[in-house]
Amino acid sequence: MTDRLLEARGLHAYYGASHVLHGVDFHVNEGEAVGLMGRNGMGKTTLLKSMLGLVPPRSGEVLLRGSPITGAAPWRVARRGVAYVPEGRGIFPNLDVRENLLMAARPGPSGRLDWTYERVLATFPRLAERLGHGGAQLSGGEQQMLTIGRALLTNPDLLILDEATEGLAPLIAREIWTIIRDIRRTGIAAVIVDKNYATVMALTDRNVVLVKGQVVFEADSASVRADPVALHRYLGV
Repeated sequence: MTDRLLEARGLHAYYGASHVLHGVDFHVNEGEAVGLMGRNGMGKTTLLKSMLGLVPPRSGEVLLRGSPITGAAPWRVARRGVAYVPEGRGIFPNLDVRENLLMAARPGPSGRLDWTYERVLATFPRLAERLGHGGAQLSGGEQQMLTIGRALLTNPDLLILDEATEGLAPLIAREIWTIIRDIRRTGIAAVIVDKNYATVMALTDRNVVLVKGQVVFEADSASVRADPVALHRYLGV
């Protein structure tokens, strides 16, 4: 895992006059899973959106496989193999489950078609039972499954999950984590944001902590589990 897939260099981002990111460096390698951690309001979502073109950075650079994409339209980033499961899920409530899935289905940037409609339904059997239900009729857990399934149907090289299990009942959250673990075994790179840090570290190769828009800590998961003092200092876990 030495080839950098997505990289941010010296990113500064603002919301109006509010300076949120302060020169952030971040990267995820081909096939690697990275946990992006930090308390609420520390800049995690802003970093993700800045790399995806949803919040254009004021300065700094974003690279995808070494090519600059700073400020590129989000659809262009998606077309190049980056799938985003946003906080709040972002499903289309006026479309049914089948329509939500099929509207995203396409080969990956290299023509790969590992994730088909049938494979997604086999991975998420709850969705197969609710194909005719509107997005707004689904439970929170089902909506999250739908959003992940829709992202997989783009056959991405990188899957970004922002607050993967936020607001879900513990039983449903465990089901989502099991699915994410299975997806990781397919070799798709991932960036995972979630408050369940122990579960995140069980799935990731490396972890990055943001405090007030700056990277303050970075280590592989095995090192953090062996010596959790630094993580406790910044996250209180």
